[in-house]
Amino acid sequence: MKSLDEDNNWEQENRSDTSHNKSPLLADPWKPCRRSRVFVKECLLKLRCCSGTVCGIEWYGYAALGILTAILSFLMDLSVTKLLRAHQWLYTKLEGNSLLQFFCWTLYPACLCAVASSFSHNICPFSTGSGIPEVRTMVAGIQMPHYLSLTNMFTKFLGLICTLAAGSTLFLGKVGPFVHLSTMVGSYLSNLCTLIQANKKEEAAGEMLVVAAAVGVASCFGAPISGVLFSVEVMSFHFAVKNYYPCFFSVTCGAMTFRLFSVWSGDIETFQALFPTDFPTALPFFPLEILLFAFLGLLCGAMSRCYLFCHRWILQFTKTNRVLVKMLTTEKGVYSGMVAFLLASLTFPHSAGQYMASKYTMKQLLTSLLDSRHWFSQSHNASFGLEAEHLLEWSSSGTPIYLPLSVFLFMKLWMLVLACTLPLPAGYFMPVFIYGAAFGRLLGEGVAYVSSTGVTSGWQWTSINPGGYALAGAAALSGAVTHTLSPALLALELTGQFSHAVPVLLATLLANAVARSGHRPSFYDALSISKRLPHLPSLIKACPRLPSTPVGQVLGAKSVQLQKAAGPVEVQQVVNSSTEIQIPVVESHESQILLGFVLRSELLMFLRHCKTETMEKYLDEVCCIHPTSVLLSPHSSVQEAHTILSLTGAQTLFVTDRGRLVGFITWPEMKRILEDLAKEI
Repeated sequence: MKSLDEDNNWEQENRSDTSHNKSPLLADPWKPCRRSRVFVKECLLKLRCCSGTVCGIEWYGYAALGILTAILSFLMDLSVTKLLRAHQWLYTKLEGNSLLQFFCWTLYPACLCAVASSFSHNICPFSTGSGIPEVRTMVAGIQMPHYLSLTNMFTKFLGLICTLAAGSTLFLGKVGPFVHLSTMVGSYLSNLCTLIQANKKEEAAGEMLVVAAAVGVASCFGAPISGVLFSVEVMSFHFAVKNYYPCFFSVTCGAMTFRLFSVWSGDIETFQALFPTDFPTALPFFPLEILLFAFLGLLCGAMSRCYLFCHRWILQFTKTNRVLVKMLTTEKGVYSGMVAFLLASLTFPHSAGQYMASKYTMKQLLTSLLDSRHWFSQSHNASFGLEAEHLLEWSSSGTPIYLPLSVFLFMKLWMLVLACTLPLPAGYFMPVFIYGAAFGRLLGEGVAYVSSTGVTSGWQWTSINPGGYALAGAAALSGAVTHTLSPALLALELTGQFSHAVPVLLATLLANAVARSGHRPSFYDALSISKRLPHLPSLIKACPRLPSTPVGQVLGAKSVQLQKAAGPVEVQQVVNSSTEIQIPVVESHESQILLGFVLRSELLMFLRHCKTETMEKYLDEVCCIHPTSVLLSPHSSVQEAHTILSLTGAQTLFVTDRGRLVGFITWPEMKRILEDLAKEI
């Protein structure tokens, strides 16, 4: 019986070894629903044979990833639109009763937030927040399977719908959680491709996650190029060029599907920008306005530092305040409902909300801010006011247009910081993008007003486009907060206004220069540090000296090893006590001179060989000792070890001191090391 169990163990682990050439479809362990599983496996085999004649099965996975993610994005937008219209319809029906309108305005988003938070907490606690810091950690090579579970995907999808249905009152977005949703879809498609295709490389799952991150952005906005650039900048510490073409192929499928569904639903007539604008093309901006765009970039950089400081402070405060710690641990639904009720009360249209265009949705806010006409002239001109529907909410208070924009900027800053503490699925990119558009709009209106009363002639100031400043401000502030340049390209793709490519890029570059000075962490880095995720680039931003820690100081206890002349008894002990795929082989236990490594599957084969042979064999007589291509010194830094693991795709790195084995590092060991370093921050 013992021999039979060992044989079964050998067969099972030999199938799981990466060097084995047998397809998983041909394995035949006992499982329930045997006939159904056999039928499915046969269908998958036929599918592999048919599709493999055209191209690799992974390319079908990339196409399916783009299409499925776009369908999820469209269904989410459709559901959110229905819920927002229901809220607006109910609020309109209560016209004339301010008290009932107040309760309708406040309780609707409060209940949605409470439901989203409670649902996420009870079903899958990992579904809260943006999800981008966790995705970045997984793309870097750290395994976090609970963040890719089917339960997490279902919970995050429904929770995000409730969050977005709260409207601009909550001032939260969709991008981050949807990128996380896209990576979950990509993970399951990667597993399916592995099941269908034999000899699948181990790094294919990581490649699919990188592609999925780009598809998530492309499916949100229909912007394929900026989606790929986002994946390069935000997700990958070392972006492999081989992922470049799969990213573009998948995002093209996703963006095209998203646009097609928009056309079929009647939202748009043909493929066009998500936020179409009417900027003048003959003279989009004056040459001297480049200086003003540069000044706007510097202002956005300073504003981003203020926002990131407030964000880091609120994250620290929620972890040190006893009341908040208790509520965020046991009463997440109550906390979310209370915060949402507070924010909704402040944005009530009959009170302070009339100065913040609170009736507008997130899309309507951005559309109105990108308008090319001058608001200050239209607010004093009745004929213009009748045509400018975008100005109705901004001028509803009857005050000059500068006051609503100033109140919007002041209030939304701390309200967004407070909303970031809510334990529910939420994105934080789009609110910052809109906030930057409002900031640029205020500067653009000021420039237009000064030009109209200054020494310049009338035909010149009427050509100044405040919407161009809003576009540059949106890209500059969001790029400075995330320490990326992809928002510049995203702003151009969203509006189709490539005539402003130079000023938008200039403002984004200068804003990034100001935001990055002093090696301060970005928004996503701050979230990773707050959650103590084992993400090395974020740890470098928090403490530049930490990743330079020598490997010898953080290595755990020396793991199992085999000597060259090991017998079956010693090999059996190593197989039973270790699950590593690569086992180091030394000259002898006394010398500890490293010779190489042996695969676990070969050790199992060695044990079977010893049982069938009458004469006892030694390890080096039966197994092949593989040489090690890369060795680390105990004085090598953690950052060097992490970089080698990422770039080479190695499963194990051996640490030696003058040829003597000190230990070895695998991805689970690297995760433990980074988690220990994160605790020291």
